[in-house]
Amino acid sequence: MELPEDVSWWPDFHVFAWKPRGVLDEKAVNRIIRFIGSQEAGVAAPFNRFTDLSAIEVIELNFKFIFHVALYRRLSYMGRAPVKSAFFVTNPEAAHFVKMHLMLTDHSPLHVEVFEQAEAAAKWLEVPIEFIGRAAP
Repeated sequence: MELPEDVSWWPDFHVFAWKPRGVLDEKAVNRIIRFIGSQEAGVAAPFNRFTDLSAIEVIELNFKFIFHVALYRRLSYMGRAPVKSAFFVTNPEAAHFVKMHLMLTDHSPLHVEVFEQAEAAAKWLEVPIEFIGRAAP
């Protein structure tokens, strides 16, 4: 499997990590959604995710886009096994968008949580803290 430069994969824990840098925009989000979809195609159980937004400098997203992403994810995961999606955020704007996503995916197989401490995200995902620290360079 060829990983994008900002993605890490730990098969032992069945977790993908994404650490975007610089500008977080629709293009970056759509790219990671396509990548995840291609990796989950044909597998019985989806994998958990860790998204580290600590290296984001600018966010160019809006509510309409977040709404469409959340709706797409809800619909594409209906009837599938639950998935944990941990978001590590270090700024209020990122937290705002992730919390919108969390609310819009509530009561679906997507279990989204927002963390301000990397250790708490690791514990929730049941991975060693080293996993969080090694997330994409």
